Amino acid sequence: MIDRKIVRYFDGMQAIMKKLEKDKYFFVIERRYLQELLDSQFDILEQVKTVNIGNEMRITLSIGIGDGGGSYAQCYDFARQAIDMALGRGGDQAVVKDGENIRYFGGKSNSKEKTTRVKARVKAHAFRELIENKDRLLIMGHKLMDIDSLGAAVGIWRIATTMGKEAHIVSSAVNGAIRPMLERFYNGDYPEDMFIPEEKALQLLDEDSVLVVVDTNRPSMVEGPRLLDVAKTIVVLDHHRQSQDSIRNAQLSYVETYASSACEMVAEVVQYISDDVKIRAVEADAMYAGIVIDTHNFQNQTGVRTFEAAAFLRRNGADVTRVRKLFREKLDDYRAKSEAIHNAEIYRENFALSYCDATGLDNPTVVGAQAANDLLDVIGVKASVVATTFREKVYLSARAIDEVNVQVMMEKLGGGGHRTIAGAQLSGLTQEEAMEQVKQVIDEMLLKGEIS
Repeated sequence: MIDRKIVRYFDGMQAIMKKLEKDKYFFVIERRYLQELLDSQFDILEQVKTVNIGNEMRITLSIGIGDGGGSYAQCYDFARQAIDMALGRGGDQAVVKDGENIRYFGGKSNSKEKTTRVKARVKAHAFRELIENKDRLLIMGHKLMDIDSLGAAVGIWRIATTMGKEAHIVSSAVNGAIRPMLERFYNGDYPEDMFIPEEKALQLLDEDSVLVVVDTNRPSMVEGPRLLDVAKTIVVLDHHRQSQDSIRNAQLSYVETYASSACEMVAEVVQYISDDVKIRAVEADAMYAGIVIDTHNFQNQTGVRTFEAAAFLRRNGADVTRVRKLFREKLDDYRAKSEAIHNAEIYRENFALSYCDATGLDNPTVVGAQAANDLLDVIGVKASVVATTFREKVYLSARAIDEVNVQVMMEKLGGGGHRTIAGAQLSGLTQEEAMEQVKQVIDEMLLKGEIS
């Protein structure tokens, strides 16, 4: 039935069609038919979902198209990159790569959690082999490091030190959101150079070093962008959907969009990399906190493996009460969040939009994200966006439960993230101007049928 639908769809375009494997197809069409596909928003993606012959999971397609190349070989290379991008972003979508320009279509389905851990085990073994022949690991997350980024970095640090390798976490600016957790690593039980600035990391980086990037796969978002230019061996561990500017020169890339957090992925890697790796209680706390924060107390993007990772960390000493106490809010933060919720505007009946006043707040972006989370509890709200101005940039926090793909929404504004949790950073705009852009994107997506 799937074969018939696909063949019938491309027959009208006089396509050359070849089935390579049971689930892989290769097709060639004239450029004039590409516009038909773009105008139809690749409706074949929705058509195959109607195939139901007792299968429990809905059928989804991923399509990669290469255009604008100087030769057939270059167009094929573009198509291969496009299909890799479509699969790396969770599937159920079409990606068209025209030179440097990349366009995305579809992506409305949630990523399906894989119950098998074969991939996690294979990646863990590959990671172990990669670092066995190196002397040093430098670990970094994204700018404005959050608790998921910190917890994942700490987990990789523990792996490295257990294997007898020198390891450092790159951390330049520390925000108040992670300071309570970070201070627990300055108690004398850990080396003073566990956390180092970017400048120090650049001095240490050599051919015997591995640069491990956690909780982001975008070069523009990392804590130390210059390290990516110098490093010879790069490893990426992330749970966000890949975008156009993802890190390309990684020797090992483990990006799983269905994972709840980077900490969940690292918790699995720890279990498979070696029996000798023993996580201490404070490290388990940091990783458990990363899962709690990224899942909004196990409410978002949570699967069976999320709870299994949490159980593993709990067995290693993670304390639920201790973690909760670390993340209690200041009264000013609580008031600012309440004010943002109070001033929310309902746009187009289903979108809650608001601003978070950053005055007097240590971490206004975190407060904005929390307000966006809480606005989802309002009946009828399909998605929420909260804008916060911090350090001359407007930070947008977008949240959804299941009906709207906020990752696609934020990508149109230069950001990204997950289907249900995403964000963007806009420079040179006021909060009002940024929110006008959000409204334009919502209107555009409603017009094109990208939001049901």
